[in-house]
Amino acid sequence: MSKTLDTKEVWDILKEIPDPEIPVISIIDLGVVRNVELNGTNAIVTITPTYSGCPAMKQMEDDIVKLLKQKGFESVEVITTYTPAWTTDWLNNEAKERLKQYGIAPPEHSTSDKSILLGKEKKVTCPRCGSIHTQLVSQFGSTACKALYQCKDCLEPFDYFKCI
Repeated sequence: MSKTLDTKEVWDILKEIPDPEIPVISIIDLGVVRNVELNGTNAIVTITPTYSGCPAMKQMEDDIVKLLKQKGFESVEVITTYTPAWTTDWLNNEAKERLKQYGIAPPEHSTSDKSILLGKEKKVTCPRCGSIHTQLVSQFGSTACKALYQCKDCLEPFDYFKCI
């Protein structure tokens, strides 16, 4: 490594890694990367899965190791932690907007709002036409972290990134 990278530079590098299931957002946007520790040419990256059985986590780990080694780190360790549990509150606003542009409705509430939604029909805005006249088709969309909805106005189906 010609120059030693600082922690901020490594965070910026990790922004280059897309979520394997949603390529328009990075693992940083998603909030999966929790911590970066550096010791010379060694890096330790701590991540938290969106779901305990998320199949994309292995790909994220491999991508982190590969990219940081390409950037000159001799040793890269990825640690998975489940505490605190990941929440959609960790998605940044830029990521939510990119999800919407991609055709996935972003979470419309924070996790603290979940209790007020229990027992009520959730209104999800269609990312294509902006209508709130939508209906849940299935609790499971293209991945476990998404539900399948359909817009009653434009009739298009779309994924909704579940509020966790």
